[in-house]
Amino acid sequence: MGLATTFVLVMSNLVVSLVKDFIPGKVRIPAFIVIIASFVTIVDMLMAGYAPALHEQLGLFIPLIVVNCIVLGRAEAFASRNNVVSSVIDGLGMGLGFAFALTILGAVREILGAGKVFDIPLHIFPQGVDGMLTFILAPGAFIVLGYLIAINNKINKA
Repeated sequence: MGLATTFVLVMSNLVVSLVKDFIPGKVRIPAFIVIIASFVTIVDMLMAGYAPALHEQLGLFIPLIVVNCIVLGRAEAFASRNNVVSSVIDGLGMGLGFAFALTILGAVREILGAGKVFDIPLHIFPQGVDGMLTFILAPGAFIVLGYLIAINNKINKA
């Protein structure tokens, strides 16, 4: 998911930066959405063709990249105001940062929810306890995200 978002960020930033001077201000946001949706469609089709198991796992989440605020926000705030090279570097950095954040969030959920990470058992729970189901389910993502934000705020405050 992180790599798909990185691809969409880099490519949409590239195209937005190239066409920014040709798009009238009144249709700027809809034009950016069409550009982003085009690259999401490319990613969706490539994933369906070359990684069908992954495509099946991610399902609806791939098309949701179109409405991801990070992609549209970067197109509007950065790519539409900067040159091509800076926009591509920004897209790459933002995408890799997003992928890193997703990896950390997923790893913490997997450790707390299943007691393992990347299918490597960590033996952090007592004998007979496999993990905490809450963290595997959707609410677990919000709980973990809240704690990660709290930890980040504590570190930044210190």
